[in-house]
Amino acid sequence: MKVVVGNDHRGVAVKQRIVGLLAELGHEVRDIGANAPAGVDYPDYAIPVGEAVGTGAADRGILICATGHGMCIAANKVPGARAANCRDTTDAELCRRHNDANVMCLGADLLGEEQIERMVRTWLATEFEGGRHTQRTEKVTAYEKAGAKTAR
Repeated sequence: MKVVVGNDHRGVAVKQRIVGLLAELGHEVRDIGANAPAGVDYPDYAIPVGEAVGTGAADRGILICATGHGMCIAANKVPGARAANCRDTTDAELCRRHNDANVMCLGADLLGEEQIERMVRTWLATEFEGGRHTQRTEKVTAYEKAGAKTAR
């Protein structure tokens, strides 16, 4: 699987561990994240990861910042990106099974090393369940393709 990884300054150490784990699991990894603790802006990483996944250049994306919230908000602005901020293995599993999430967002300041590894493994191994969930994800895709509309 092709996985693109991005992070801001708060996620450097977590990104390094995730990149190593992904390589160990045999995935093709593209690291486009920050590599130093100097402050950077999360959209500068979230948007390119979302674009890589949204266009099909990558199968999945992983984003890391302090809380995961900023990365998730920014990535979800990209058509085709379905980002989910995950806090535990249940989030990691259900965002794949029910929402076909293709971008996982993680909070470097909120999650432990072992927990992150379990979450990443779970998220990568979980398939989209389809069925009743397909019509829901198709509605989101249709809205994206139609372009943003004003409130009804």
